[in-house]
Amino acid sequence: MHLPPRPYAIAHRGASAYAPGNTLIAFRKADILGADMWEVDIRATSDGVPVVFHDAKLADGQALNSLSRNELQKLLPSCPDLGEVIALAAELGVGIYADIKDVDAALATLDLLQDTEITPVIIGAFNPMIVQILREAGSVYPVAGLVPMGADPHTHSDKADIIHLCWEHMERPQDELTPEFFSRAFGAGKRVVIWHEEDPDRMAEIRAKPVTGICSDMPQLVNPFKAPSSYPFSIVCHRGAYPIAPENTLPGLECALAGGFDYIEVDLHMTSDGEVVVIHDAMLDRTTDGTGLVCDHTLAQLRKLDAGVKFDPFFASTRIPTLKEVLELLTRYNARAYLEFKSAPPAPVLKQVLDAGLLDRVFFWSFNRDFLMELRAMSSEAQIMTRRQDYPSLAEAIADYAANLVEFLPNDDQSEIASLRGSEIGSMVAYMGDDEAVFGHMVKLRPDLFNLNSAFAFSRFAKSIWPNN
Repeated sequence: MHLPPRPYAIAHRGASAYAPGNTLIAFRKADILGADMWEVDIRATSDGVPVVFHDAKLADGQALNSLSRNELQKLLPSCPDLGEVIALAAELGVGIYADIKDVDAALATLDLLQDTEITPVIIGAFNPMIVQILREAGSVYPVAGLVPMGADPHTHSDKADIIHLCWEHMERPQDELTPEFFSRAFGAGKRVVIWHEEDPDRMAEIRAKPVTGICSDMPQLVNPFKAPSSYPFSIVCHRGAYPIAPENTLPGLECALAGGFDYIEVDLHMTSDGEVVVIHDAMLDRTTDGTGLVCDHTLAQLRKLDAGVKFDPFFASTRIPTLKEVLELLTRYNARAYLEFKSAPPAPVLKQVLDAGLLDRVFFWSFNRDFLMELRAMSSEAQIMTRRQDYPSLAEAIADYAANLVEFLPNDDQSEIASLRGSEIGSMVAYMGDDEAVFGHMVKLRPDLFNLNSAFAFSRFAKSIWPNN
């Protein structure tokens, strides 16, 4: 098995940071996030059907292998059988990394996979007996030996083609990936797959190693988006990561940054006790389980509300974030932000940005022109956006409050966008849809930034244009 050009992004139980693991919705979200493969945990029911489930027992204590497929489906409708997952993978063009938990599931799993044309496929287990069964059955796929902490990786995976290290609970497991380790593994004709990793700093070190794949609950973190060197544009993620996680929440915003996108766009309101929080609407009703105006509530009251459950029960107990938390997220990912003043005035926002040392990493805008004039009076260095659609001419749009960035729409005058290239004024095209024809038109406009509601869809489109990037 040859090393791929870059490590396979293996979605651990699907995109399990954003949906219940080992469910069809988790696998679909992993596809949106650009996963190359889905790690799928496989067990066998009492009637021999391979199903996708991690634990040996259900939450009520019943052993999964004591239940027939029909009985399991009645108790746990969200648990797919392996055939359903394989069919979805074939439909979407995604590979499978089969982690076989039960000996009784080994041959049935191999038979199902070998009847498909899915690629890539890796099949393996923690149990060396299952590895041996797969080898003796003549698996046409590479067989992985999953290595728990404390086991010698070379001995434990002696009969396997791939050493899969499950060392995520070590403090710095990447330090064990030495040249000597890889030399011994490669000398034995083996390849290496890595534990599930969700820390951006550790991931940056690991992806530079000669590994075949990296598992992650956040598969977009494995090979984050990077614009081509021939056209180094930036992407702004409108309210975070649509349609993966709830808008203007830390899970949604981090999802976007983990995908390699440069900017997140957030909306800022002021609480009744003077704190700056991140939420789009003036009213709480649409995105939270609260009601009434944001500005009529204290921060403590807002923090008791659920900002995730209306989007998806998986995100229940997600809280309305503060601006401070968002700025900390920018620091963690060395990222940037588009800050939109809603009811929050410029002064407290600017102070927090300055205190965080991030003034050069954000730009501002508001429907409230007075806020923008006030901000410019407070800071000549603040980067402020203007919208071309709000002014009779481009010159007037820039001059009103000495804007640094102009936002255009896809059908605006292409010559005006071109006129800003190489100048001190940046250009951005905003589009809230996901039509690839519009994406193609936008790329031809060559702005400095794209403000998008569907950044992951644009990323996939961009990769089709620059496949070797």
